[in-house]
Amino acid sequence: MKKIKILAFALLGPLVSFSQTEVKGTIETKIVTKKELNYALNIPANTKEKKPLILFLHGSGEKGNDIEKVKVHGPFKYLKTHELDAYVLAPQCPKKEYWDAEVLYRLILKIQKEYNIDSNRIYLTGLSMGGWGAWNLAFEHPETFAALVPIAGFVDRVPMIENCKIATIPIQIFHGLLDDVVDVNYSVAIYKKLKACNANIKLTIFDDANHDSWTLVYDNKEIYDWMFQQVKNN
Repeated sequence: MKKIKILAFALLGPLVSFSQTEVKGTIETKIVTKKELNYALNIPANTKEKKPLILFLHGSGEKGNDIEKVKVHGPFKYLKTHELDAYVLAPQCPKKEYWDAEVLYRLILKIQKEYNIDSNRIYLTGLSMGGWGAWNLAFEHPETFAALVPIAGFVDRVPMIENCKIATIPIQIFHGLLDDVVDVNYSVAIYKKLKACNANIKLTIFDDANHDSWTLVYDNKEIYDWMFQQVKNN
C-alpha cells in the first residue's frame, strides 16, 4: 500500500506550478564628469585669413601641470627654430589620466570658436601615448581631420575592427623597428588593415630607431608640408 501512495505522489509532482513575477522598468540618470586640460597654442603671424590647425598629443612622459613639457618634443620643439603658418595646439594630459577623445574633441571645438581656423585643414598627430590617443580620436570623430600622423603608438582593438571608419583620411604612420616600449607590429597590423580601404596611407619604419622615432619626423619640414597639402573634402 505504501508503494502505491509514493508512486501516486511522484506522478502528481510535475503538475505542481510555482508562481513567478517579471518586472520591467526604466532608469533615468545623469552622470556628470568634470575634466580639465591645460594647453599651449601657437598663433600664426597673420590671423586675418583662415589657417590650418595642428593638434599634437604628447607621450606619457609629459603628463602633469607644467605646460612647458608639451614643448619638449613635436611641433612646438620645431617652432623654436622654425615658423609654421598654422595654429598649433598642444594640450597636456593630467598626471594620473590618459587621453580622453571626447575632451580633446571639445577642445578642438573651443579653439575653432575662438580663432580663425580652417575647418577643412585640421591635422592630428601624436607620439607614443599621444599616438594611441590620436588613433582613438580619429576613430571617434573621423569627420574632423584632414590628415593623421601617429608615431610609435599602441593601437586598441576597436580601431583594428573598425578600420574603414577612417578610410578617407590621409595617413602617415611612423615607428622604430627597434622600439622596445611599443611593439612596431601594432603599426604594421593597423597599416595592413587600413590599406584594404584607404589608398592614401603610408607606413615608414626607421630601421635604426628605438621608441624615439618622432624626432626624425617632427624635426623635418617635410611632414608639415605634407600635412598642409591635405584638405578635407566636405
